[in-house]
Amino acid sequence: MSPKHEVLYPRISKKGPFSVEAPGYEPVEGETIPRRNPAARDKLVSVPEEGVATVFDILKRGSEKFGNAKALGTRSLIRTHDEIKKVKKMVDGVEQEVDKKWTYFELSGYSYLSFIEYERLALQIGAGFRKLEMTTGDRVHIFAGAASQSMPIVTAYDTLGEEGLKHSLVQTYAKAIFLDPHLLPLLTNPLKEAKEIKHVIYNSIGDVKQEHIDKLKKEHEYLTILSFEELRKLGEDNPIEPCPPAPEDLCCIMYTSGSTGTPKGVPLMHKNVVAAVAGVNVIVGSYLGPGDALLTYLPLAHILEFVFENACLYWGGVMGYGNPKTLSDNSVRNCKGDIREFRPTILVGVPAVWETVKKGIISKVNQNSPMMRNIFWGALSTKSFLMSTGLPGVSILDAIVFKKIKEATGGRLRICMNGGGPIAKDTQHFISMAITPMIGGYGLTETTAMGALTDPAEWTHNAIGAMPGSIEVKLVDFPDAGYYASSDPPQGEIWIRGDSVMSGYYQNDEETKESLSPDGWFKTGDIGEFDKNGHIRIIDRKKNLVKTLNGEYIALEKLESIYRAATVVANICVYAAQDKAKPIAIIVPAEPALKKIAADNGVEGNHLEDLVHNEKLQSIVLKELQGAGRRGGLQGIEIIDGVVMADEEWTPHNGLTTSAQKLNRRGILQKYKKEVDQAYARNS
Repeated sequence: MSPKHEVLYPRISKKGPFSVEAPGYEPVEGETIPRRNPAARDKLVSVPEEGVATVFDILKRGSEKFGNAKALGTRSLIRTHDEIKKVKKMVDGVEQEVDKKWTYFELSGYSYLSFIEYERLALQIGAGFRKLEMTTGDRVHIFAGAASQSMPIVTAYDTLGEEGLKHSLVQTYAKAIFLDPHLLPLLTNPLKEAKEIKHVIYNSIGDVKQEHIDKLKKEHEYLTILSFEELRKLGEDNPIEPCPPAPEDLCCIMYTSGSTGTPKGVPLMHKNVVAAVAGVNVIVGSYLGPGDALLTYLPLAHILEFVFENACLYWGGVMGYGNPKTLSDNSVRNCKGDIREFRPTILVGVPAVWETVKKGIISKVNQNSPMMRNIFWGALSTKSFLMSTGLPGVSILDAIVFKKIKEATGGRLRICMNGGGPIAKDTQHFISMAITPMIGGYGLTETTAMGALTDPAEWTHNAIGAMPGSIEVKLVDFPDAGYYASSDPPQGEIWIRGDSVMSGYYQNDEETKESLSPDGWFKTGDIGEFDKNGHIRIIDRKKNLVKTLNGEYIALEKLESIYRAATVVANICVYAAQDKAKPIAIIVPAEPALKKIAADNGVEGNHLEDLVHNEKLQSIVLKELQGAGRRGGLQGIEIIDGVVMADEEWTPHNGLTTSAQKLNRRGILQKYKKEVDQAYARNS
């Protein structure tokens, strides 16, 4: 079997240490010596191979090397299915019965473009922009292909809202914008100030409403409004030679989806993105290649998605585009969900996705007979033991006990990866044993997703991994919360330097001076430590460290990762008031688990809306979460003092998460302020 397609197991099979001190540095008080990946000890990597220095080079190389192999696949929406159900809901303190609509999607299978066809498409889109009289350096705003003509892209989450969108359009002088058809109405107001926008291109895959186009054209008569397919045809009919970018040219400006203040633009040059691909390649490149399949469903404005898509093109893998709403079979009708339809070998997800997967497996296991349940949990324990001791027999367990579970994710998954936030150790361990090894990733938009990444042969659920080959990392004292580089193990704020690190925020000198040292170190604001193997652990985040009434700090994300493992939790936001001794949890309950708790305790109700306001149930759920916290090793001040249960899912569409599935803490607290105050009052 090729090394790129060997079966991977959740264990350490390489010999450490997995990061080393970089040569030539003198010790500095309050800092660790910078550490690097051993493969880049003497020199950080900046390109994956000679001749690949820009994103356009990756595209060209893919076409030349992989030709007619599949490069990317998409599904078409056949129709939607709406189902109306009656639910009880509290409205101004009065229980009312209201209609609630659930929408399900019916999708086609995947259709694919080859690497040659993908390059041709990119060249046609570039030529189409040139026919629209756009030129080298003009910015194309992607809201939620221009590299062939050296036109930088600007990416922004659709959760930035009208103000954030206006800011990103005005600041970057974007000439064109690409977006999904349902977002067209959002353009009307921002374009009153963003006068540079001349061309609006909407996604051909989607239901466009003619009245949205007519209204936009009426408000802004100078606009050219066309579909992606019309732009492609324009380029096909008016071919032009590519105008390739240089490594130092701007590749994209990514706007971060902060929940407060003005969004910050992160300008990334082609050399930053290529260095990130090179850095990732050092760690996982030996395991991945043609034949691998990456399911992509995070937005392009998510830096991890952007880097992994480019890396997948470099490795010769195939990408299948999915949607967070249609990943599983639960939200589709007359077809399979994206995961089972595409059958990925690589799957990248955020903690909330993995918790849902774990709880779904456990729910199905619990539906079996007591004997089958005991077999499952016994097999899981046995596999864990075999992995830790190196004894044989794992393949038999996989074939007999875990085969059906693996088939639920398509049956081909070799690596899954968690990014975007800390995951509970129990969840990472469970999925790694039951399905496939879960590796961790850490990075920021400002570092082009580079920070730490697990080598599958260095699997651990106690750390994220070593640094990729394009960066070096050091820890710097953060005395306010008691983190020191001189501790054992060394702890402190994570600083990152290398070719994948930005040179500064876009037109924002003040933030640049705060975040970048004069010698190019990016100050992440995250608190980490180096373990005995040289791996990085993220233990806190400066902005999520909250000092409580007793003067002690608690780390919100750490608490969320532990409480999220409770069966009743689908999503969670921990809030700690500075004038209170303990935190409160706001949760989106997992409906099946909540109904079971209700039934077991004689609480009546058919839907979430019936159950979440029941005080008896709130008290029972609070005790369950407190138990999960204690089992997870939390200290007394970290055990929550109250719980608020939300009656709706948190999504980008209601503004309670970002498109990258991160919590909008400010929005959540604003929405549930009254309930949080009541929870504190009940327990004061």
